[in-house]
Amino acid sequence: MAAGTVNPFNVSDSEEEAEQRQDGADTERSSSDEAQGHRLGPFSPPPAYSEPVALLSNNRTSPSVDGIPASAAAVAGIGGGGAETRVSLDAIAAQLLRDQYILTALELHTELLEGGRELPRLRDYFSNPGNFERQSGTPPACFGAGYLVNRAGSISTLDSLDFARYSDDGNRESDERVAECEIPSQERKNYKSSPEIQEPIRPLEKRALNFLVNEYLLKNEYKLTSITFSDENDDQDFELWDDVGLNIPKPPDLLQLYRNCGNSLQLHRDTVDVAVNVDPNDLPGDYFTQEPVQQTEAIQQQEEVVQELEYQISLLNSEKQSLAEQIKKLQRVIGNRRWIVKSCFVCLCRKLSPAFHQALLSFCRMSADSRLGSEVSRIADSEQSVMLMLGRCLPHIVPNVLLAKREELIPLILCTACLHPEPKERDQLLHILFNLIKRPDDEQRQMILTGCVAFALHVGPTRVEAELLPQCWEQYRCVCVCLQKEIRSSLVLSMLQQMLAEDKADMVREAVVKSLGIIMGFIDDPDKYSQGFELMLLSLGDPSERVVSATHQVFIPAFAAWCTELGNLQSQLIPSLLTRIEKLLKQGEYGLDEHKLHMYLSALQSLIPSLFAVLLQNAPFTSRAKLQGDVPPIEVTRFPRPASPLQDVATIVGSREQLAVLLQLFDHQLQHEGTTGWDSLLWVVNQFLPQLIEIVGRINVTSSTCVHEFSRFFWRLCRTFGKIFTNTKVKPQFQEILRLSEENVDASAGNGILTKATVPIYATGVLTCYNQEEDRKLLVGFLEDVMTTLSLSHAPLDSLKASFVELGANPAYHELLLTVLWYGVVHTSALVRCTAARMFELLVKGVNETLVAQRVVPALITLSSDPEISVRISTIPAFGTIMETVTQKELLERVKMQLASFLEDPQYQDQHSLHMEIIKTFGRVGPNTEPRFRDEFVLPHLHKLALCNNQQTVESKRIDIATQLFEAYSALSCCFISEELMVNHFLPGLRCLRTDMEQLSPEHEVILSSMIKECEIKVENKGIGEAQGSISIAASLVGEDAKTKFLSKMGQLTTSGAMLANVFQRKK
Repeated sequence: MAAGTVNPFNVSDSEEEAEQRQDGADTERSSSDEAQGHRLGPFSPPPAYSEPVALLSNNRTSPSVDGIPASAAAVAGIGGGGAETRVSLDAIAAQLLRDQYILTALELHTELLEGGRELPRLRDYFSNPGNFERQSGTPPACFGAGYLVNRAGSISTLDSLDFARYSDDGNRESDERVAECEIPSQERKNYKSSPEIQEPIRPLEKRALNFLVNEYLLKNEYKLTSITFSDENDDQDFELWDDVGLNIPKPPDLLQLYRNCGNSLQLHRDTVDVAVNVDPNDLPGDYFTQEPVQQTEAIQQQEEVVQELEYQISLLNSEKQSLAEQIKKLQRVIGNRRWIVKSCFVCLCRKLSPAFHQALLSFCRMSADSRLGSEVSRIADSEQSVMLMLGRCLPHIVPNVLLAKREELIPLILCTACLHPEPKERDQLLHILFNLIKRPDDEQRQMILTGCVAFALHVGPTRVEAELLPQCWEQYRCVCVCLQKEIRSSLVLSMLQQMLAEDKADMVREAVVKSLGIIMGFIDDPDKYSQGFELMLLSLGDPSERVVSATHQVFIPAFAAWCTELGNLQSQLIPSLLTRIEKLLKQGEYGLDEHKLHMYLSALQSLIPSLFAVLLQNAPFTSRAKLQGDVPPIEVTRFPRPASPLQDVATIVGSREQLAVLLQLFDHQLQHEGTTGWDSLLWVVNQFLPQLIEIVGRINVTSSTCVHEFSRFFWRLCRTFGKIFTNTKVKPQFQEILRLSEENVDASAGNGILTKATVPIYATGVLTCYNQEEDRKLLVGFLEDVMTTLSLSHAPLDSLKASFVELGANPAYHELLLTVLWYGVVHTSALVRCTAARMFELLVKGVNETLVAQRVVPALITLSSDPEISVRISTIPAFGTIMETVTQKELLERVKMQLASFLEDPQYQDQHSLHMEIIKTFGRVGPNTEPRFRDEFVLPHLHKLALCNNQQTVESKRIDIATQLFEAYSALSCCFISEELMVNHFLPGLRCLRTDMEQLSPEHEVILSSMIKECEIKVENKGIGEAQGSISIAASLVGEDAKTKFLSKMGQLTTSGAMLANVFQRKK
């Protein structure tokens, strides 16, 4: 084949074959061939060959381009006689690089790499960033081959360049590049060399300068300017140098660059290409005869590179020295903390979950977030660091040392106390520290506390016990983890117990309780259980609400965790509290101590999460509780809101994910597998719940406080243990005791429990735990059954009333209660209807006026026209309560008309019970009702009733009415009464009542006479009355706190009449 038809890519990558073929070509080539016009190979230089333009500038040489001799015709060796000539890949690469076919060479290099082959020449060329650096001199001819390669950073490599921009699919150069090529060469030189005219700033340069400017603004306290600057450059993260995009270390700050701008060399300099592994025979003929100036410039550039590298090395050495110092500090801290890990952190031997342990230690508040807190937290450990710390702190100390900023002295005192060689001086410094501020506030107290922790970690356990501990009575809460367990469980525990009992400051006792809780998280001496229990009771009985709150948040959960590990939670702690409650109820026959009951019951309530965690952790399925696959998340309302993180069941068991797995297995176990062998759950079902229900039956149902406390307890218990547990374990035990079946209606045994607190606690504490439709239906049915059963058996309604009061406090149950009462309104039994009418009185006070108008009043109007007179009478208290609480005029008029019909209708003229109920209602609501209703309706009708009672012939009825009138007038005497009403109704009514009392109760007659006399005096002294405003009878009689003193005197009616007469005598 002729040489002109050579396929240059049908070659082998063997360099030996290339050399052999090249040698053969050289022997066959002769000068006569050229003279005869023999055709040259496709890669041979033309006859008029001249040195090509340099790659990017005329003052640089390329080790892979200019290193190829001009007579490289051997690359395309000419075969003799028609034999096929093959060109080596290396020769092809050299020719492409020499002729500046950079993209072609890159494509060849890429294809070889994909085929598993690689040419050293191409690899060295494209891995050398200097080959792609554009010089600052005059660029080559416009759009020349070398000009197509854009400038890259001096540290750029082949991998960091975006060669997609230089692909063959069209020219993607910017318009600015074209414009620059159109400018004459001399003008471009002047443009680029002029100091006043610079090239436009590049994006990476702008981001780097933005970073340095922002850093300068922050260091020099131009914070507002820095914020504005950051907002104007919101596309850049000023906290990370890597966000700039330059693959170089962060340069010095602007100040250092400014100071060194005239002394140090610039970082980015023009570089030269250095030949790598190039055969001298491949170099051009004039390579060694280049101008000395170029060699001198190359040497200078190399020296600059060496200097820059030396500067980088010095920076790295400085960083290495700094890191070495930090390593020494960390080694020292680790050495000081080994004894903590070994002897103090017994929690590693305990079974506390990491989450619980972390939550417990979170109550050791540290104050390292502020500048001063940072100084306190890091104690200097050398002379140099002491000097640095003094330089930081003294500017803050000098202006404030005499006044309120004495905490600025804390880091100085601590550092000196740590490093001073004399023990006496150290003790004196620590004494100064704890007496630095006479009455520190919470922030100052925490600052001293943080310093104590830093001191303890720095000096080790021996000096902590000898120097710091005697000074740390109030600050023990955070230092306790730095003490040995013998000190922690004996001496310090006794110290804190004494402080809890004797210290008068609430804040100190609160800190003591939290410290005790932290101790309970580390203590491992079982003999201290009884002392811990007494401390819990002592903390719960504290008069300060802050101390009690800290007890529930920290101490009780930590103590419960320790009892769980000891196995005492179900065997000792909870039974002890139940025993004390039972004892308290037995003693309560003569007056129950509700404060102590609340104390014990609240402690039990705080133990519910720990008890539930014990059930989960000791269940048959615990070994199968693995975090595998997707676990359904826990509902937000699954558990009651904990008082603190330590009462969160998820914190106790370890994590929310682990709890979700356990809950899923817990519900499945209860539904399908039963409780056999589950001792902890069987204890709750067979011992704990029956004992609680028995205690509930002993509570006085009229004590709303006790009912509320136990209702909240059972509500939290059922919500924590879940709906399945409540439906299958709790409700059946209550239902068995209450026995609401029809055959037990008349049985005294079946009615006895219905009159006790079991009914309201079951209704409000168990049946209200869940609010789905079936749960509400169950509650409605239970209340209806109780109302029916109590009514038909003529039992007291106290348990039903307690249920309505407790449920009525929550507006969410108003509609439900109205549904229950409507069931009573339409019941066939008059007894049930009477009960429903009386229950309306309890419900009206909490229900909004819309419901009163739409649901309550229509029901009462219906009952007020009931065929049974007893039902009609039962509606009077509810009507009176409406007059007392409602403000709608139309509604009040309806109620007023209904009450007037009771008083004025002839059919009720001889209804003694009705009159008794009306007078009693007037006395109850009269002082609080609308003045117009009192003046126009209540007082006139009381006058009429008193007048009619004078004519009553039945003595028993007469004395009943008189007694009720006396109580009503006594209550109304504390109201403001006009002179007209006083003369026309109040005084005449009192005189009629005195007439009755003269014959029936002389003791009451004495009081009434004094009241009448004083009223008459006030009417006569009208001027004085006007000066004082409206007349207040009780205020004029007994002075300050008239109502209380007046009613207390009337409660002493067993004394002699002479003494009672002195009650209303004017003081002289």
